[in-house]
Amino acid sequence: MKIGIEAQRIFRKKRHGMDMVAVELIRNLQQLDKVNEYFIFVNQVEDSSCISESSNFKIIRLPPSPYPIWEQWYLPRAAKKFGLDILHCTSNTAPFWGKVPLVLTLHDIIYLEKLNFRSGTWYQRLGNLYRWWNVPQIVPKATRILTVSTYEQKRIKEHFTEEDPDKTVVVHNGVSLHFQPISPALQEEKRKSYGLPEKFILFLGNTDPKKNLKGVLEALAILDRENQLSLPLVMPDFGEKELMALLESMSAKDLRSKIHLTGYIPNQDLPAVYAKAEIFLYPSLRESFGLPILEAMACGCPVITSNTSSMPEIAGDAAILVDPFDPRSLADAIKHLLLDTYKRQQLIFKGFTRPPMFSYQRGAEKVLDIYSYTFSQSNER
Repeated sequence: MKIGIEAQRIFRKKRHGMDMVAVELIRNLQQLDKVNEYFIFVNQVEDSSCISESSNFKIIRLPPSPYPIWEQWYLPRAAKKFGLDILHCTSNTAPFWGKVPLVLTLHDIIYLEKLNFRSGTWYQRLGNLYRWWNVPQIVPKATRILTVSTYEQKRIKEHFTEEDPDKTVVVHNGVSLHFQPISPALQEEKRKSYGLPEKFILFLGNTDPKKNLKGVLEALAILDRENQLSLPLVMPDFGEKELMALLESMSAKDLRSKIHLTGYIPNQDLPAVYAKAEIFLYPSLRESFGLPILEAMACGCPVITSNTSSMPEIAGDAAILVDPFDPRSLADAIKHLLLDTYKRQQLIFKGFTRPPMFSYQRGAEKVLDIYSYTFSQSNER
């Protein structure tokens, strides 16, 4: 088979969730499959260290361009040029035209929900608008749809009427192997390199409203008013201007002194930061998976996350689950976990049992089976 994988963002410097999932899929397919021929289609190349070519894996850089143009113009032409048997689009959207059988990874359909459609930065809004326009037309066209949790599979099936009940398949994300317990010496080295406090609470968020930064800040404000906020909050990859605008809207500018901004932290440095944190907060309003939950657990950091959408499925009983719409619920969980040493150790112990349940290797094996099925079905038509 000739298999094309859309991976347009994996070589950018600041890689995030979907980028890393695509990277791990390609890495594991390289280990598993020495027979089929793969073409990895990328856009801009800022940092190519995450993936290397091999005998049957070729990296194809298509002309750099805005994502919709890259996907709708250059990608389908490349699929035709290289005579692909399958095109796997890994980031929710796909080209409208082309006769190559399509496998689509649909991480979520959050952008089809009113909660998120008109919120976030202009860049996020435009991205959501493109997905809102693209996905309903692409889903019927796809031969197989892959999604990352049972929760999201249910949402997709509820939203789209499918004649084939087996069309949408769950392929869980996994945890990269470098997320593991880190030595105190390396923790301290990374703490100093990023200028982190001696002890801190960690929150990985961004300007997307679903990440619930406002809820986190409201919970901290509650603790601060009650003189219960004993540790600062570390927030990677967030800007001063955005933070101050949000604090001013909450009339909570005094909270700024309790928040430590680091800038972007590369994925390879995150394990030491997770391991050094006293608590990891992930109280999102809505997630299709929640990969940082497992990353933190793998590094031995106790987790507080949400009782909504996919997060209970991923966290199991190894995290404290809170109502993300209730800042008091989050504040009480933070206070409790900072004071209760036994509970912290219990969560750390249980947390180590969750990541092995989610494997990129098993996911790649499942994807390879789906490629074979898709190829056989297309040849029967």
